[in-house]
Amino acid sequence: MSWQPFKFYQTGTFTVGNRLLDESQRSVQSGEDRTNSLDSGHRACQGCGEALGARYAIDAAMKASRNQMIVANATGCLEVFSTPYPETSWKIPWMHSLFGNAPAVATGIAAAMKVKNRDVRVVAQGGDGGTTDIGMGCLSGMFERNDDVLYVCYDNEAYMNTGVQRSSATPPAARTATTPAAGKSPGAKFGQGKSVPLIAMAHGIPYVATASVANLRDLEAKVTRAMAISGSRYIHIHVPCPLGWGSETKDTIRLARLAVESGLFPLFEAEFGEVTGRVHIRHQVPVTEYLKLQKRFAHLFHPKPDEERLALLQAIADRNIVRFGLKPEEPAHA
Repeated sequence: MSWQPFKFYQTGTFTVGNRLLDESQRSVQSGEDRTNSLDSGHRACQGCGEALGARYAIDAAMKASRNQMIVANATGCLEVFSTPYPETSWKIPWMHSLFGNAPAVATGIAAAMKVKNRDVRVVAQGGDGGTTDIGMGCLSGMFERNDDVLYVCYDNEAYMNTGVQRSSATPPAARTATTPAAGKSPGAKFGQGKSVPLIAMAHGIPYVATASVANLRDLEAKVTRAMAISGSRYIHIHVPCPLGWGSETKDTIRLARLAVESGLFPLFEAEFGEVTGRVHIRHQVPVTEYLKLQKRFAHLFHPKPDEERLALLQAIADRNIVRFGLKPEEPAHA
């Protein structure tokens, strides 16, 4: 009996989009030649957005660098679940740094490669705790010196590895171990936190971008673009955390997409401090569609809706849309 190959199209998902494209236009993850830099066997939670973000970003960076790359990884969830001593799920040259000095370690690696005249690119990566808080000084120094490193932040909006404590990337009103849902204003306070993409832009570095695990082609395109540039580059990737957010494991990509479509997490890129591109929102959804799927915001809806603070969160999303020109009909004001 003779056998004939056939094509299988998975319906009801975005998978079919890759399969219908010419091979040159398909995403890195859809090809059999992807490096699988973060391989199976790691101990991430089910539905972990950070594992997805790292897999997408590093595979794209490996392809862009022709597999000539070294990674410095800050302490945090990604390091802990991927390298439980003496095991590792990484299939690339990979170095574990302290919580706050991944940018400095990566800078040293890049300097060594330059001295040795080696055409090897360097990537540093960490979570929001190791980036926006503990590693802020080293990161700013890397930007100021314009060191030839791509830094990738996987933002799950809290210190998930150590018990879900608030970080400076935790959104207002979110419940964490250090911002409990108690008192007159439960959850994280409004008016705190920082935007590292905007801080990176203020340094005037060659390239800054935000990305989401819900938009794979955009994420891979930004990593590829960053790898073709010399000097300091920064990509901030939004990665939902089912454990810390109190969300269903099946909703990781859905939540990431709602964060973008509501305007709470704008997707844009900038060069030398000026916004040069953005991903437009085709249909804005209310922030409540995003918030109600997460137990960390449950106190905003029960026993009755907290209309005042929900309105404040909606206002943040609306300002982002205007600031970055996320609707085609609205000019940017960044």
